[in-house]
Amino acid sequence: MTDWVAFGAFAVVLSVAVVAMTRRSARLLDRVDLPPVALLANTAGTQVVLGVVVAAAGWLASVPLSAVRPGLSVEAAAVGAGAGVALAAGNDALARVFDAAGAGYDESLRAALTPETPRGWVFLFFVALPVVAGFEELLFRGVLVGALATGLGVSPWLLAVAASVLFGASHTAQGVAGVTVTALLGLVLAGVFIVTDSLLAAVVAHYVVNAVEFGVHAQ
Repeated sequence: MTDWVAFGAFAVVLSVAVVAMTRRSARLLDRVDLPPVALLANTAGTQVVLGVVVAAAGWLASVPLSAVRPGLSVEAAAVGAGAGVALAAGNDALARVFDAAGAGYDESLRAALTPETPRGWVFLFFVALPVVAGFEELLFRGVLVGALATGLGVSPWLLAVAASVLFGASHTAQGVAGVTVTALLGLVLAGVFIVTDSLLAAVVAHYVVNAVEFGVHAQ
């Protein structure tokens, strides 16, 4: 029998731990002098490990894969790509509003992660960003929204709000404006996930947003 309560408690604790880890990493950023590829590799490696932990916890709790609503299809990927382009444009517009109000993003993390070589850009686009989008969507949408809605009988929209707050809090390195915009982005990504019933759609949308953001701001 699936132990949904235990799995839900684990998911919440892990999410809070991710928030704490990202806050600590943001504080340590100024104390380390590593090339962007090394920082990207560390980020991707950490999230691969956490993804394995989530998968193992789901297996131990007998949570069915269908609960995270993978929704693997070409159509879902296409919808995700379209949503990602729209979200990237909205994200940029909202960032400009915050800039105009004098509450702009803290760019230090993105600057530290921006590659300096062609090989670094290949690693960013084809390894780091897919891993980041995959893990964050698995945890903040697939588990905290999809799986818990399935197992606990809670409205996925209510869970989407709570998960989006945690998602925003995990981006404190971007400052107050970054946290706010990211929380709103997380809420829309949750909407994409719920409406399409596809984690893949949310992952692709998330990836496109991050890829466009790095590409635009590197110019």
